[in-house]
Amino acid sequence: MAKETKDYSKYFDFSNAKVLSEDENGKRIRIAGRDIHIVSEPSYKEEKRRGKEEVQVLYDTEVPEEMKGFGDGRFYHITTYGCQMNEHDTETIKGMLEAMGYSFVEDRTKADVILLNTCAIRENAEDKVFGELGHLKTLKTENPDLILGVCGCMSQEESVVSRILQKHAFVDVIFGTHNIHRLPYLLRDAYFNKEMVVEVWSKEGDIIENLPKKREGMKAWVNIMYGCDKFCTYCIVPYTRGKERSRRPQDVIDEVRELARQGFKEITLLGQNVNAYGKDFADMKYLFGDLMADIQKIAIPRVRFTTSHPRDFDDHLIEVLAAKGNLVEHIHLPVQSGSSEILKRMSRKYNRETYLELVRKIKQAIPDVVLTTDIIVGFPGETDEQFEETLSLVREVEYDSGFTFIYSPRAGTPAAEMEDNVPMEVKKARLQRLNDLMAEISLKKNLALKDQVVEVLVEGESKTNAEVLSGRTRTNKLVHFRGPQSLCGQFVHVRITEPQTWVLKGELVEQVVSETAAALG
Repeated sequence: MAKETKDYSKYFDFSNAKVLSEDENGKRIRIAGRDIHIVSEPSYKEEKRRGKEEVQVLYDTEVPEEMKGFGDGRFYHITTYGCQMNEHDTETIKGMLEAMGYSFVEDRTKADVILLNTCAIRENAEDKVFGELGHLKTLKTENPDLILGVCGCMSQEESVVSRILQKHAFVDVIFGTHNIHRLPYLLRDAYFNKEMVVEVWSKEGDIIENLPKKREGMKAWVNIMYGCDKFCTYCIVPYTRGKERSRRPQDVIDEVRELARQGFKEITLLGQNVNAYGKDFADMKYLFGDLMADIQKIAIPRVRFTTSHPRDFDDHLIEVLAAKGNLVEHIHLPVQSGSSEILKRMSRKYNRETYLELVRKIKQAIPDVVLTTDIIVGFPGETDEQFEETLSLVREVEYDSGFTFIYSPRAGTPAAEMEDNVPMEVKKARLQRLNDLMAEISLKKNLALKDQVVEVLVEGESKTNAEVLSGRTRTNKLVHFRGPQSLCGQFVHVRITEPQTWVLKGELVEQVVSETAAALG
């Protein structure tokens, strides 16, 4: 049966497109002399649906034998935009490409494949990608055999795919967040068929285990779940990442154990809403607190997680985190607004009072906890009084730092249909006031650390001075100090001598394995 022809007219004029064929394998069209094979395409309507379909876990998913060696003698370059989830997806993409024989090259003029792994959270992130595509068109013109690909969250948006088809038809491959494992086949088709290949699954697929990953350094990301069911009115993520699907506990635990065996010093558990982990299991009661309790027993020095949703942060999780050990005392707890009315319009499903009560319980259980957050200013309808409520909440919680943004409408979300009646100059002024307050509190918190000795995991040398090393504390504070490069990847003790707003400067006390690492053997 032929697939339904999608109407792109609300985005662009496709009157110059010629349909070549259409069948169960998709459709082929021609635009301005460019043949395009659309295997599957994004749909906001489909992406919003949350069905009862059972999610399968697939283990036999390594790069197919016939594709190994496909990239021998060829080079790839990938640019990543957005969150830690995208960074981790890039590790998987790199792993697959290198399993196919490709080698990474920093100089993209020497690359045979260039991929942009994109973010759809804010409009400026999309603007950067389209600007980059403009630059890459020159490379494509100079080297017609170059394969250009766009993947990630932007590819899950109808309007983005339409724009690429119409304005950037020199792109060779478009795929989304649900079918990364299909990359070897998509590259093969683009190479041999000499046509743009579009394969974006609107509905999330199965959980794919055992894909190769290329990790670098001493820190590792570990996905524990995918997707989000919260549907905050401003957020595109539930559409681009699909419904919540949790990995099986043993698969997560086995991966963490293997990372510990390989010598990784720190892991960060990832999910759009890690606190919802396990709520989709039909055969067991095993939630995020249970997973953290089990991972606490594994001999890896530091364990973090992001991002958590306040609504799902339960008492059991707080109890587990309070035991510390390798579970660090840093919690990222996005609030988004200090106004209950704005939180309601955002569909955050908690109010100011319940959020502050959660903060109180966390601080009571973990007195030395460091809290960070996300805040949006200028949400549609936000009044001066409601913004003042956000400032007062920040003063009460006293976050050590936070990510602050001006509201950015995303096509397809409910908030994009709301009247955006806050003038841009007001939004900018509010953001400046908020940032000034965050900086004031951060400096106050950092000054309290003067002369204290802190444990630092050394990540590398400073970008501006090779004699200065950079690392992070358990609470994720950035520390600079002088020391030999041989300390990179090690735990050291540093005395804080010069606290600043966003960085702590100090002096090396001694190289020492952390108490946590020692206790864990």
